[in-house]
Amino acid sequence: MRKDQNTPRGTIHRLSLDSQVLKGNLLGDPTERAIDVYVPHGHDGKGLPLLVDVVGFTGGGPIHTNWKNFGENVPERADRLIASGAMPPAMIAFPDCFTKLGGNQYVNSPAMGRWDDFLLQEAVPFVERQFGCGGTGKRGIFGKSSGGYGAMVHALLHPEFWSAAAVHSGDMGFELMYRHEFVPVLRELTKTGFDFRAWVDRFWEAKKTKDSDVHIIMMLAQAASFDPDPSQPYGIRLPVTHDTCEVIADRWANWMSWDPLTLVEKHGPGLKKLKALYVDCGDIDQYNLVYGARRMHRELDRLGVPHTYEEFPDNHSSVDYRMDVSLPILVKALSA
Repeated sequence: MRKDQNTPRGTIHRLSLDSQVLKGNLLGDPTERAIDVYVPHGHDGKGLPLLVDVVGFTGGGPIHTNWKNFGENVPERADRLIASGAMPPAMIAFPDCFTKLGGNQYVNSPAMGRWDDFLLQEAVPFVERQFGCGGTGKRGIFGKSSGGYGAMVHALLHPEFWSAAAVHSGDMGFELMYRHEFVPVLRELTKTGFDFRAWVDRFWEAKKTKDSDVHIIMMLAQAASFDPDPSQPYGIRLPVTHDTCEVIADRWANWMSWDPLTLVEKHGPGLKKLKALYVDCGDIDQYNLVYGARRMHRELDRLGVPHTYEEFPDNHSSVDYRMDVSLPILVKALSA
């Protein structure tokens, strides 16, 4: 049942793409990937802007097209925004980028796979060929949490490809959000003698997934994204010593090189090429992300990068309603 039965309904198409760039990933993840594509009511896609939804950790793109109790999934939200005139018509693609380690940061990794290349070289061109949408100057990317990280990093690294980005509660400020997480990781991994393969396999074999274990596998996913070691099981190694939790300087430096607050120092001026950049975060975000968001806002101001920055009175959870603000900004800019 839809929340609003009267709004004209767009169409969801499910495409399947057999990726070439994901072949050989150390996680053994499948290369065949679903991509759900939203086409607004009364359109076939031709000439419309294309938004790409990169979802947060534990999610895959099609989760945002699933029915949602007591609320709206993203296509329903788009239906309402378009029907009300708040947002021009636009296509939205929802690629499945889920992994055995529970999620994605949307960067290239010899362990996780070439997810940056997957989006730029395969998924987006595939959707554009199928529907005649998007193209140079008419592509936007948006996401929350790890998806917000992906949107921010893709905007920084590829402003010639993406022309708009929305970053909701995105991962940035790694020292504040990640450093304290290594202690519970060490406590948990001692159970397998730091055999990463054994721990991950046990995680998947469990009859019930514990919330605390999701935080552990999230940190393993970050390790395999930011500092992979192809010689290790699933490419995982930690940037701290296993016995005393002391930072290993060169490994932690690899992590920090992927922090958007580091990347913006070199790539920030390129963001001026964007037609729209939106950044927000809840002011009581439980992962400390608001402090990184504030630092990014300050740096963008220093660099003279046009952007919209907002804080809102909420935490990190269940904040999809913020898309009511961001999506119209992106689509209006891409439609101009």
